[in-house]
Amino acid sequence: MNRDIQGELIPRDDTLRLISSLDNLKTAFLDAAEQWQLLDDTGDVPAEPSYTELLQHAVDAQDLSRDVVRLAADFARSPHSANRAGRTVLAHLATAATMSSHAAPHFAETAETALSLSRAAGPITRRYRGNSMVIDHATARAYLRRTSESIGEAAKELHAHLDLHRFLPAPAQRAVAAPPSPPPSARHR
Repeated sequence: MNRDIQGELIPRDDTLRLISSLDNLKTAFLDAAEQWQLLDDTGDVPAEPSYTELLQHAVDAQDLSRDVVRLAADFARSPHSANRAGRTVLAHLATAATMSSHAAPHFAETAETALSLSRAAGPITRRYRGNSMVIDHATARAYLRRTSESIGEAAKELHAHLDLHRFLPAPAQRAVAAPPSPPPSARHR
C-alpha cells in the first residue's frame, strides 16, 4: 500500500468513535434549538417569562458549548488533525465551537431582559423589551442550529473518510503470539 495514503488514514475505530460523539452532540444541539422555546402557544411573549427557565437555557447552552470546545481541542491535539480529512474536520469543529460559544450569552441576555420586563414603565417599553427578548432568544437558537450543522458537516467528512477504508487494505498487523495453553491438570475426577 502506498505509505502516503496510509499516513492520511485516521484509524477506523477512532473514526467510528468520533462519528458517534459528533452524532450525539449534533442531536443535542438540534434538540436544544427545537425544545427551548420563549413564546407561548399563541406566539406571544408570556406576560411573566420565567427568569429561572431562561437562565437555565443559558446554563445548558454553556454546557453544550463546553462539550464541543473540548471535543475540538482534543481533536486538535490528536495526530489525526494533521491530515487532509482531519484538517477539514477540525475546521468544522472550530466553527461549531465558535457558534456554540455565542448561544449562551444571548440566552443570558434574554433572561436578564425577562427580569426587567416587570419593571417596564409602560406598554411601549414592555413591547420593546419583549421584542428584544424574542430577537435574543431566536438568535441563540440559531447559533445552536448552526453549531449542529457544523458538527454534522464534520461527521459527514468522517463518513467520507471511512469510505477510504473500504477501498484500501488495512495496515498489516503484527502477529501476536497466542498465550501458551495451560498444562493439563494432574487431578482428574
